[in-house]
Amino acid sequence: MKLLQKIGLFIGALACAASAFASVDTSTPDVLVKNVTEEVLTIVRQDKDLQNGNTKKAVALVETKVLPHFNFTRMTGLALGRDWNKATPDQKRVLTQEFRTLLVRTYSNALTAYRDQTVEYKPFKMAPGDTDVTVRTQVNQKRGKPIQLDYVLEKEADGWKVYDVVVAGVSLVTNYRSSFSQEVHSNGMDGLIKMLQAKNKALDSGNGKK
Repeated sequence: MKLLQKIGLFIGALACAASAFASVDTSTPDVLVKNVTEEVLTIVRQDKDLQNGNTKKAVALVETKVLPHFNFTRMTGLALGRDWNKATPDQKRVLTQEFRTLLVRTYSNALTAYRDQTVEYKPFKMAPGDTDVTVRTQVNQKRGKPIQLDYVLEKEADGWKVYDVVVAGVSLVTNYRSSFSQEVHSNGMDGLIKMLQAKNKALDSGNGKK
């Protein structure tokens, strides 16, 4: 499974569970990650449409549930690095929307690939007053080596938000930075927007087959 698919499978799991279970305890970041992940994995195990590759259903699920627990503005800014400051407010808004759409579409495809993986939650420590933490987990597979998967969260006024995911030591946001930077330097910020729009259109076309 490719890097983004590995990330997508479990970031998608966390995201699409977030609002589906309003009663889930989200008081601390480790509890949030554990509870919503376990809830959604139960859903996926029981949903034949998702298991059969229904990406439309996966997209709808992730689109509806992902926003409350992810900070896509910060994720987009980190993915662009220094180039983020070159964008106008309107460009930042469009870039954030297109990047969010790209991640949701990519992760929805990965979510349908879920089979029998289980998640192991590593010991978590947080000092009083901490507002930026990492929740470490390990994805165990029947075939293949375990995958280290860490969620990086920050505390905001309305709760904890994920702003990066690190899989096997590789950051999601920095994984995009090189290609984004190259596009900006070659074709400007509008060129990057067009590139993301083209990717999303292609993914939408592929999802339309199911």
